Amino acid sequence: MASVTSLSDNVQQHLASALSATLPEAAGADPLLRRSDRADFQANGILALAKKAKANPRELATQIVSQVVTGDVIKDVEVSGPGFLNITIADKAITGNLAARYADETGRLGVPYAEQPGTTVIDYAQPNVAKEMHVGHLRSAVIGDSVVQLLEFTGENVVRRHHIGDWGTQFGMLIQYLDEHPHELDHKDARVTGEEAMSNLDRLYKAARKKFDSDEEFKTRARRRVVDLQAGDEHTLAVWQRFVDESKIYFFSVFEKLDMEIRDADIVGESGYNDMLAETCRLLEESGVAVRSEGALCVFFDDIKGPDGNPVPLIVQKSDGGYGYAATDLSAIRDRVFNLKANTLLYVVDARQALHFRMVFETARRAGWLNDDVTAVQLAFGTVLGKDGKPFKTREGETVRLVDLLDEAIDRASAVVREKAQDLSEEEIAERGAQVGIGAVKYADLSTSANRDYKFDLDQMVSLNGDTSVYLQYAYARIQSILRKAGEVSPAAHPELALADAERALGLHLDSFAETVREAATEYAPHKLAAYLYQVASLYTSFYDKCPVLRAETPAQVENRLFLCDVTARTLHQGMALLGIRTPEKL
Repeated sequence: MASVTSLSDNVQQHLASALSATLPEAAGADPLLRRSDRADFQANGILALAKKAKANPRELATQIVSQVVTGDVIKDVEVSGPGFLNITIADKAITGNLAARYADETGRLGVPYAEQPGTTVIDYAQPNVAKEMHVGHLRSAVIGDSVVQLLEFTGENVVRRHHIGDWGTQFGMLIQYLDEHPHELDHKDARVTGEEAMSNLDRLYKAARKKFDSDEEFKTRARRRVVDLQAGDEHTLAVWQRFVDESKIYFFSVFEKLDMEIRDADIVGESGYNDMLAETCRLLEESGVAVRSEGALCVFFDDIKGPDGNPVPLIVQKSDGGYGYAATDLSAIRDRVFNLKANTLLYVVDARQALHFRMVFETARRAGWLNDDVTAVQLAFGTVLGKDGKPFKTREGETVRLVDLLDEAIDRASAVVREKAQDLSEEEIAERGAQVGIGAVKYADLSTSANRDYKFDLDQMVSLNGDTSVYLQYAYARIQSILRKAGEVSPAAHPELALADAERALGLHLDSFAETVREAATEYAPHKLAAYLYQVASLYTSFYDKCPVLRAETPAQVENRLFLCDVTARTLHQGMALLGIRTPEKL
C-alpha cells in the first residue's frame, strides 16, 4: 500500500497554494505549521513573510485566509494575534486519514519507506571476551537495537556490527594460565549455561591476573604468549578461540534475556581486522597523514592539546610495533566503506570516548576514506546513575552485573503483574513479568535522550503511573480487553460522525505516527518515538475516561470508537516494537 499523506502535510499543501496565490514570490515558503492548544494547528510563518514583503502581517494573513480552500480537510481557518493562522481540521478528515492507515495490510500504518535509502553500518553492543557484562554495556545494546529497528523499518539497508573486545595483551595472560592449569575450564555438564560459562571465565581471569601481578616469571611467559598470539601460533589461537566461544555462549544468553537478536555473523571483533593493520599503517604513513614520532606512528591535530599545551596525537602504532585501538578502528572504517559499501557509519559508544572517535574520524577524512558521500557519526550516550545521582554501583562499590540488574527488573515486574493478574496462569505471569521487566529497563533508557545521563530507579520503572513502559503496555492490554468484550461487533470507521474533543485529540496525534517514526530514524532519536507513544497512551486514557466505547449512543458510534481503539493499539504495538519492547495481550 502507498504511504498515507498526513493531515499536517495535507494542510501544509493547502497553505502553500494559498501563499503562492496571494504572494507569488513566496512560493515554496514554509508556513511553519505546528500543533496548537488554540486550534488543531497554527501557522506562524506569515510574520516573517510580511516582514520580507514589507506588508502588514495581519492584513497579509487575512488575504491568505481568503485563498484557503475549506471543506474536506480544513474545516475553518482564522487570523489570530499579529498574523498567526489558527486551523481546525474537519472531523471526517481525521477519521478518513486514520481509516487509510488502518487499511494498510502491511501493518505499517501508512509509514513510507525512505525515498533514497542507503547503507548504514551500526556498531553497537560491544562486550568484552572473558569479562562479564555490566550496567555500562546496557545503553549501547538497547539504544543500538532500537536504532536498527527504526532504520530497517524506514527502508535503510542496515549492517549490524558488534565490535567485541577479543584481542590484546590480557589474552596472553589468560592463555598461558590455562595452558598451565588445563582443567580450569572443564564443565561438569556439557549443556553449560551462558552465566556458568562466564562465571568460569571470570574465575580464571582473576586467578590469572593474581599470578601475573605476583610472579615475574609467569609475567614473562604471558608476554611471550601475546607475541605467539599475534604471530598466529596454531595452539595459541585454538585456546584463544575457546575463550571467544565460551564468552559468546554468555553474550547470547544476556542478549536473549534483553529480548534482542544478536547474530553470530554480525560479531566482528577487534581480531577481525588483524590482517588489515599493517596496510592501514602503511597507507597513512605513505600519504603523510601519519608521521613517526619517537618511534610511534602518530596523527597530530592543531586543536587537540594536553594540559601542558603540547599536541596530543592519535597513536596508530606503538613504538614497539604493537597496534592500539586506533589502528583497529581505522581498519574497521576501511572495511565498512570499501567492502560493505556503507554511506553512513554509526557508532553507539559511550560519550567518554568522544575525543578518540573525533580523532579517528578526522584521520579517516584526511586519508580520504570518509568524504561527502560517506559520513561517520558517534551516537554518544550518557551514564546510568543510581538513585543518588552517582554512577551506578553495588553497595560494595563494584560495577553492577547486567544479569543481576535484569533479573531484579523481571522479579519486580512479575510482582506487579501477579498483583493485577485476574486470569493468568503462573507460566503466563512469568512470561509477562519478563516482557514487562525488560520493557521497563529498555523504556527508561530510550525515553531519555541518549546523550543525557539517567537514574536507574526500578520502583519508578515498573510503576503503572507516569512515563513508563508499563503504562503503555497496560493501555495496549486494556484495548485488547475491550476488543474481546465487543464480541461480534467489529471496529469500523464512520467518517460521517462528529467527534468528541477527546476523540479528535487522539485521532490527530495518531495521524502523526509516520512523521514521528521518520524523525526518530533520521535523527537516531528513539526518545522522540518514546515521547510520542507516551502521549498516545495519555490521550487514549483521556478518551477512555470521557467516551464510552461499548455503551456509546449508536451502533455506528460503537464501531467508530472500537476503530479508534484498534488504531491506537496497532500504533502502540508497532511503536513499541521499534523500541524493542513487547506489548502483552493481557496484563
